Amino acid sequence: MCGIIGILSKESVATRVYEGLSRLEYRGYDSAGIATLNRKGTIERRRAEGKLINLKGKLETEPLEGTIGIGHTRWATHGGPTERNAHPHATDKVAVVHNGIIENYKTLKSELEDKGHIFKTETDTEAVAHLITHYTNEGHEPKKAAFKAFDRLEGAFALAVIFADCPDIMVGVRQGTPLALGYGEGEMFLASDSYALAPFTKKITFLEDGDRIILSHDEAEILDSSGAQVSREIRVTAQSGANSGKGEYAHFMLKEIYEQPSVIGDTLNSFVNPATGKISFPDDIVNTLKSAPRLTLIACGTAFYACMVAKYWFEQIARIPCEIDVASEFRYREAPMPEGGVSIFVSQSGETLDTLEALRYCKRQNQKVLSIVNTIESTIERESDMVLHTLAGPEIGVASTKAFTTQLTTLACLTLAVAREKDTLENSNYYAQALREIPATAAQILKYDSDIQKIAIDVSKARDVLYLGRGALYPLALEGALKLKEISYIHAEGYAAGEMKHGPIALIDEAVPIVVVAPANDPLFEKTASNVQEAVARGGKVFLISDKSGTDSLKETSRWTVELGDVHPFVAPILYAIPVQLLAYHTAVAKGTDVDQPRNLAKSVTVE
Repeated sequence: MCGIIGILSKESVATRVYEGLSRLEYRGYDSAGIATLNRKGTIERRRAEGKLINLKGKLETEPLEGTIGIGHTRWATHGGPTERNAHPHATDKVAVVHNGIIENYKTLKSELEDKGHIFKTETDTEAVAHLITHYTNEGHEPKKAAFKAFDRLEGAFALAVIFADCPDIMVGVRQGTPLALGYGEGEMFLASDSYALAPFTKKITFLEDGDRIILSHDEAEILDSSGAQVSREIRVTAQSGANSGKGEYAHFMLKEIYEQPSVIGDTLNSFVNPATGKISFPDDIVNTLKSAPRLTLIACGTAFYACMVAKYWFEQIARIPCEIDVASEFRYREAPMPEGGVSIFVSQSGETLDTLEALRYCKRQNQKVLSIVNTIESTIERESDMVLHTLAGPEIGVASTKAFTTQLTTLACLTLAVAREKDTLENSNYYAQALREIPATAAQILKYDSDIQKIAIDVSKARDVLYLGRGALYPLALEGALKLKEISYIHAEGYAAGEMKHGPIALIDEAVPIVVVAPANDPLFEKTASNVQEAVARGGKVFLISDKSGTDSLKETSRWTVELGDVHPFVAPILYAIPVQLLAYHTAVAKGTDVDQPRNLAKSVTVE
C-alpha cells in the first residue's frame, strides 16, 4: 500500500514528482524518496525517513535536476521504516519504485548474492533492482532486461523503472496492484492512481493485470504478459486536480467529521427525489437484489462494520438472507455461493486488495457483483457488474468517518428501495422520511462536540475501554473501539451488550470506561440497560450515548452522558456514529497522537 509515481518529460520533474507524492501520502508515510537522471545520465536519489515533509527539506537543500524521475511514499512491509530502506532502490544501472510484495525475493536475493551482488537494505524491492541490473550486465537492452526480471517475480506488484543513460524511456508493470498511465503533451506519467495524476493530465488509461508498459515522451506501448501489443481505453478522468485542505480545522479528521451533514445530504440526494421523497435506483440493481436468494456483503475494517449494520437492515426490513465476511478471510474458506446470489463489496478506496480478490472469487462463482465505493475510477468499480458511489468526497484522514456514514446511507437507501419493491415494509414512507432528516439531525449532534471533548480528557487516561451496543448498534460498538485504537492507541474492544457476562465482564473495574450506545426507542434498550447495571455493580464507569428518555433512565448509573435528540431506530447507526467518532478524535488529541496519520496505518491497503 505504497504510492508510486513516474514522470517522463522535457522539463525538470522533481517538483511535480513531489506534488504527486503529496497526493499519494495516504498510501503510506513511513518514508519517501525520489530518483532522477542528472545531465550526465547518472541516477541521483533523495530519500528521507518519516513523513513526506522530511523529503521536502532534503530537496530544498539538495535539489534534483533531470527530466525523468520516479517517486515513492512508503508503508513498510519488508524492513523497518528507515532512510536506508526507503525507495527508490537503485544500482548504478537502474532505479525502481514498487507498490506491493515480491513473494520470492529471498530466492532471488540468494541467487544474486551468489553472483556477487551486494544488498544494502532489508527490502524485497531491492532484489528487483539487482535482478534488472543482472540482465543488463548480461548485455540485454534496458526494456528486455526489465521484462526478463518481471517474468521472474512472484506476488502482487506495480513497478516503475528508470535506467542510467536512458533519459527517454521508462518501463512499468502491473500485477495485482493498481497502476494508471497518464498522457500529456510531450510527456507521460505513471502513478498508483488517477488522483495523483489529476494535476498533470486528464487523459488516463488504467492498466490491467500482466500489462507491461514502455513510455517515451510522446507515446506508450502496452504489452500483455505474453509480449503481445495490446490497446487499453483512454478515458478523461473525473478526478479534481485541486488538493483538499484542512481549512479552519486542526486536523483533516475533524474537518471530515464536520462535513458529514453535507456529504450525507449529497449521497441522499443522489438516491432520493427531494420533491417526492421517492428512493430510486437503477432497475437492474433493485431487481437483481430483489430476486437474490442470498446477499453476501464483504469488506475490510470500518467498511465491514457498515456491512454488519446492513445485514440487520436487509434481513429485518427487506427480508433477504445475508452473510457478511471479512475480505481477508473470505476467499480462503472457499465458500459455496448460491445460484443467483449477489455479492456486495464496500470500499472507500476501491483498491483494497483483499476486497478485490474476494470480488474475483465471487465472480468465478457466478455471483452478480455490486460495489459501493467512494473513489471514482477504482479497480473494484471497473471489475464490478454494478456500482454505486458514495459522495463523501476525498477523505484524507486515515480513520474513516464520512466515508463510513455515507456507506451506511447508501446501504440504507438500497434496503428501502428493495423492501418497497418486495412489499415487505408497510410504512416505507416513514422510513424514507427518517432518512431525509439525517443531515439536519447530524448537524445538531455536532453541537455536542465540546461536551464530548471534556469527557475525552478522562477517557484518554484509560488503558482499556469497552464499547457496548445491541442490534444494529452492536456494529457501532465495534466501530467505536476500532476508531479509538486506530488514533489514540488505547486498547479498546466492542461487544454485543448481551455477551458482556460471557467473558468481558471480568475486565471491568473502576479504571475501565464503558461506552454504551443505546437510544431508548430501540426495542432492545431495556436489555442494554440491564447490562449497564451489571457493569456499574462491578465498578464500571459508564459513558452513555442516548436520547433524553435513555439518559433519564440511567442517570443514576452513568458517569458521563451525551443526550441526543430522538431519532428513528432505522437511522440510529448513522447518526450515533458521529459522537463515537468525536470521542475517538478528542481522546487522541488529548493524548497528543498523530490523528490524521496514526502510526503503522495507511489509508489504502493494497497488499494482503
